[in-house]
Amino acid sequence: MDTVIKILIVEDTPVIRKYLEFIFESVPGMEVIGTAANGEEAIEFLKFRMPDVITMDIHMPKMDGFEATRYIMETTPLPIVIVSGSTDPSEVAVTFKAVEAGAVGITLRPPGIGHPNHETEAKKLVELVRLMSEVKVIRRRGGNGTALKSMPDGAVSNGAADTGIIKNGIDIIAIGASTGGPPVIKSILEKLPAGYGAPVLVVQHIARGFTEGFAEWLNSSSKLSVCIAKHGEPALPGRVYVAPDDLHMGISSDGILNMRGSDPEHGLRPSVSYLFRSVAESFGPRAAGVILTGMGSDGADELLLMRQRGGITIAQDAESSVVHGMPGEAIKLNAAMHVLPPEMIAAAIGKLVTLNRRDLQ
Repeated sequence: MDTVIKILIVEDTPVIRKYLEFIFESVPGMEVIGTAANGEEAIEFLKFRMPDVITMDIHMPKMDGFEATRYIMETTPLPIVIVSGSTDPSEVAVTFKAVEAGAVGITLRPPGIGHPNHETEAKKLVELVRLMSEVKVIRRRGGNGTALKSMPDGAVSNGAADTGIIKNGIDIIAIGASTGGPPVIKSILEKLPAGYGAPVLVVQHIARGFTEGFAEWLNSSSKLSVCIAKHGEPALPGRVYVAPDDLHMGISSDGILNMRGSDPEHGLRPSVSYLFRSVAESFGPRAAGVILTGMGSDGADELLLMRQRGGITIAQDAESSVVHGMPGEAIKLNAAMHVLPPEMIAAAIGKLVTLNRRDLQ
């Protein structure tokens, strides 16, 4: 007998609750076991029944989605998917606070029945909830959302004892992430110093419409300037470039960013694979690649290519990953020279780049 995915819907608008319930109940193998109009009702529900996954609105009365997510992750941790009705950058910041508190996914609510994109977007929501129901979440500590699990000292995948990463001449950093990636990327970037001597290119798998808010959220805590990458602009030291919606991001050997609408890779656009391959081909030994938490294998083969071309390659460790798919696949390929938790990744790439103020603009 197939396993049924049990869902709790948390949404303050009755018609939207019914709409989401209709979407999930129309799918074999999914059952909505309850609905709640706000965070308080959701927490009360969890005293009596436990779903496999929760869909969470953000803006609700009494207790909003951020506070509810934080409380649930501190007490009865469960996979939480934020289903938002808005991509307004000013509102998305609160949405990412919920992700930082432990929510494992974020997506835009599908348009109503009759809209030309309804069926496609509803399928995406169903698939996201299905995938996130399998994620093994861990309890969070109050305040900053840090996992209670202790972080290991880190290890180099080739078995060497020294995890120090020292290499001159690194001119670019490429980072790829998926599920669980936003708070990890944020924690890494906020530890890099102002005037960091290389550009940082980021591909984060995220629902269409949230990229601008994601960049603004990162920018609010980083000493570096974070922006959405634009085709044809130079990648400057001390800046972070986030791949835009539905475009692959690459870079030429002279440091000019390029955005391409070519076929998805691993079903994704932007893809980490495209970014890592472009960086490997254009910068070779002058590049560093970092693959973070996420489902699937996007970027694993190309991280190996970066290593083969002489670059520094790092994968997030299993202990700190929400999903160890992407970094795990890279480790299996021996693509990662170093396997580290986020705080050690930040320290490592901080040491890789020697500040050269003459390059800063």
